[in-house]
Amino acid sequence: MNLRDLRYLVALAEHKHFGRAASASFVSQPTLSTQIKKLEEELGVALVERAPRKVLLTEVGREIAQRARDVLNEVEQIRAIARRTRDPESGTVRLGIFPTLGPYLLPHVIPAIRARFPRLELLLTEEKTEVVLKQLREGRLDAGILALPIHDEQLQQEFLFEESFVLAVPEGHPLAAHASLKLADLAEQNLLLLEDGHCLRDQALEVCQLSGAGERGGFRATSLETLRQMVAAGVGITLLPALAVKPPVAPSADIHLLPFRGHAPSRRIAMVWRKSSAIAPFLKHLAGVFKELPHALLEVPAPRAGGGDPAPAARV
Repeated sequence: MNLRDLRYLVALAEHKHFGRAASASFVSQPTLSTQIKKLEEELGVALVERAPRKVLLTEVGREIAQRARDVLNEVEQIRAIARRTRDPESGTVRLGIFPTLGPYLLPHVIPAIRARFPRLELLLTEEKTEVVLKQLREGRLDAGILALPIHDEQLQQEFLFEESFVLAVPEGHPLAAHASLKLADLAEQNLLLLEDGHCLRDQALEVCQLSGAGERGGFRATSLETLRQMVAAGVGITLLPALAVKPPVAPSADIHLLPFRGHAPSRRIAMVWRKSSAIAPFLKHLAGVFKELPHALLEVPAPRAGGGDPAPAARV
């Protein structure tokens, strides 16, 4: 048994197809198939159920594949320790981030990271929260930028910043006449929301519950940009995070942005990583760059004249 064969088994577990697993492993399909067969002979158990169009791992195959992931992750940690010992600010960091934050946060932070750590290779993965957490636990990511709360005692959490929400309404909507809103002003309103799996959907639903608002039936967006376009088209109203309405995002003449006063809704953003990570000290330094985000980027747009300043954002 060797690490190469364990990598082949893990690839097969992930892709459930010999051809795709071989492609991901940069070997031919016969090579991968032969090595998996040799591994089965060495262990004396069947690891794979072979079918014409797909493969399934046996129960013992799934258990061994999971342990193989752990072994490969520990090997990578050993290599990471060696790299960080030679040069703490070089090497590769695999960072996951969710889609309703990544495009709006990263343009403001990446230049500072490059300036602070010029030898660092930052590999970015944009996925929904549950996928980021899964890849983090499996060792396929080194860290994640996620919204709190996160309930996992194996993960270290470093709070970065709090980001307020604004209400986006079409011009001509009754609420557009307001300079700012109280949460109670959303009562009886129906909001456009994202599809299941987006943490922003869960945050918006919590706002709905607190305010007495509901979800607009018959529509669930796949992205924040779809929500934005639906508001611009006059389909409905929605919540947008503050970073998603700041440059380089271009403003829309068809969307009116309303800040909240009083107990304004917001989300708390943190960097998380495995407590066992060999590069934990460096990840804490990396988190420090995200903490230096200019406060003005997290502020909600100023209300129109006569409306008064909105109060500081409160947690949702």
